Amino acid sequence: MNTFFHISENGRGSYRFLAILRWVMVVIFVSFGMQKFTLQSAQGIAQFISNSPFISWLSLLGLRGEAYFLGVAEFVIAALLAAGAFSPILSAAGSLMGIVTFAITWSFFFTTPGVVQWSLSTDPMAWNLTGEFLFKDIVLLCVCVVLFLASLPRPLAGPPTA
Repeated sequence: MNTFFHISENGRGSYRFLAILRWVMVVIFVSFGMQKFTLQSAQGIAQFISNSPFISWLSLLGLRGEAYFLGVAEFVIAALLAAGAFSPILSAAGSLMGIVTFAITWSFFFTTPGVVQWSLSTDPMAWNLTGEFLFKDIVLLCVCVVLFLASLPRPLAGPPTA
């Protein structure tokens, strides 16, 4: 089964350039993980966590505990993505966890009060600085989707071509 999974580092042509995305995501997850161990970051993400239908349970860990939990999770994702350069299954697992991470983060755009002001009369979707901060995560979500899809087995199709 492992032979049907793919990693970009072993690919040919344009497929090989997906390796750049992998290593950029490793750097991003490491930097995001490191930030979660600061008080400033813990305070900054508390509003998102408390309003999230998906991870509000993290509030049980306290302000620092919820940030530490997310920081460790981001380090794990970074490690899986890095190991994914050598193991296709780990590549798929890391990118899938990245998808879940950024899907939840993107949901904050809709679940955190005051981030977006919806209006039919003026600007249809106006957001504040917090909204602008969250909006970039749609790109990171898409990068993880591309990495995940590139890792999936293709038993009926041959290897990707240039």
